[in-house]
Amino acid sequence: MTAAFDAHRPVPSTATAATNAAPALWECRGLCHVPPGADGHLFAGLDLRILPGTTLLRGGDGRGKTTLLRIIAGEVLPQAGTVVRTEGAALCWMNPRAMPGGALDTGHGLPGEPQTPQDWWAEQAARWPQWNAEALAAHIGGFGLAEHAGKRMEQLSTGTRRKVLLAAGFASGAAMVLVDEPVSGLDRPSVGYLRQVLAEVSAKAFAAPACRQAVVVAHYDTLGGVPWGRVVDLGD
Repeated sequence: MTAAFDAHRPVPSTATAATNAAPALWECRGLCHVPPGADGHLFAGLDLRILPGTTLLRGGDGRGKTTLLRIIAGEVLPQAGTVVRTEGAALCWMNPRAMPGGALDTGHGLPGEPQTPQDWWAEQAARWPQWNAEALAAHIGGFGLAEHAGKRMEQLSTGTRRKVLLAAGFASGAAMVLVDEPVSGLDRPSVGYLRQVLAEVSAKAFAAPACRQAVVVAHYDTLGGVPWGRVVDLGD
């Protein structure tokens, strides 16, 4: 299957030109991948450039959204094609599936069950050189996490855990932030705040071509109202 590039929701032409002229933070050419046990290609000849701003990987179940995120993160190697990531471009993926008890359960850098969000955020502040404490404070407020910051992770709902990770990812200052199915378990005000954060990332990239951060989101629809920089349509 070859993914179609669909740059709908266009931004002003001058901003688009400036953004597209920016060096890609991650790029693949001719990418081909067949998952274990699959009958055919998930991707065949995929060309993709991750630029500063927002990118949506849109597709239905089984269309390869998470797999493509894992390829971008370096967790999965494609069978063919070239993949290039800008040297020194830090990548942050707070993957809920990798938390203890999750589908992948790797736990690499993720909070343990006895930890509190505030203690784990302090660890992340030391981990990420471009960590933004002011941004974290804004995300704690926007996602309604203040009352949960001192609780143990094992006491938190699935949606609240996801918000703890989202807050850290958006505060990390990493050049690339990956987000998989971001609204799963989120309450309506938090979904609205997430849309706001993504819109601000898009606006910053278009207003300041020197911006060097990309947020890549995998989701089944366009999260209505988000002015995506680019949309990669993987099909339904």
